[in-house]
Amino acid sequence: MSPSTAAPGRWQLPGGSVEPPQDEAVLDDPALAGQAARELAEELGIGTAFEDLKLWVVTRGENGSVGLTYLAPALSEATLRADFTAAAAAERAQARESELDDIALVRSPDELAVLAGPHADYLEPVVRHFSECRRGQTPERKSRPSSSSSATPQATGSSGSSGPPG
Repeated sequence: MSPSTAAPGRWQLPGGSVEPPQDEAVLDDPALAGQAARELAEELGIGTAFEDLKLWVVTRGENGSVGLTYLAPALSEATLRADFTAAAAAERAQARESELDDIALVRSPDELAVLAGPHADYLEPVVRHFSECRRGQTPERKSRPSSSSSATPQATGSSGSSGPPG
């Protein structure tokens, strides 16, 4: 994340805080998925329709925050990196700092261990759960939305000094 984000210098999933609904809009499942899709576009340059995102897991952070993690359709590593590079270049062209300095594609908690720098408190449990589900060790859980959103558990991003394929 850039120095101006809520968690600068940490490896974390792309995401952000939930924006309050405008006017008489309802903050329901589609609205939350829409915000997660917006974060994917802003931070990774990935255009995904909110209908294509699947609410996958809900976490609670050390500070009491609630995070919603969505699964996005799988993309190749080359596509993820190209989209991220293009999004970062577009931010720089507008004299803005990109929210993510780098991305790392991880499939297991062991792969997190090699990422230098601090990690968001939810990252290891989410990646562990993702890894277990991929191996068929843990049934997927259905969760209800709460108050915060993030996007896919396949790509983590970092900011500051830190530097899965589909």
